[in-house]
Amino acid sequence: MSVLRLATLIRRGGRIAEPAPVAPPLFPGAEVFGGSVQVRFINAGGCNDCPPEVSAAFGPVYDVERYGVRLTPSPRHADVLVITGAVTRNMAEPLRRTIEATPTPRFVIAVGDCALTGGIFAHGYGIAGPVSDFVHVDLEVPGSPPAPDDIVQALRRMTGR
Repeated sequence: MSVLRLATLIRRGGRIAEPAPVAPPLFPGAEVFGGSVQVRFINAGGCNDCPPEVSAAFGPVYDVERYGVRLTPSPRHADVLVITGAVTRNMAEPLRRTIEATPTPRFVIAVGDCALTGGIFAHGYGIAGPVSDFVHVDLEVPGSPPAPDDIVQALRRMTGR
């Protein structure tokens, strides 16, 4: 594509990004965050279909950061835990420690069918159980894998933006 053609398309389009959709209702109790949350992402196991979708939600196309949601590398700074996958036996103790290290009030979002029910590995030897067996789950995002739009909607409920 030529530069002239690209410039013409941009001029006619008038905008590069789409306007933000209508704000979802704020999740009860999330008003303590003041419109901005820090998220710690945890992959507890499972079929690994959901982590790329969570990454896409934070990528340039869906850009959940424009709603005040940011990833943090430390659970000590996190307000929200986003957990994907069924909890494996090897991840049970690290997950418990991460949950204990996260300050309260904290919210937990379980993403994907593996996190909600154990998925196709539910009765496998290496699976300790779904996320709800280890921590209270505040929001559930069903799907195998769920669309990045659904993940963005769940995270937007934490900020109210």
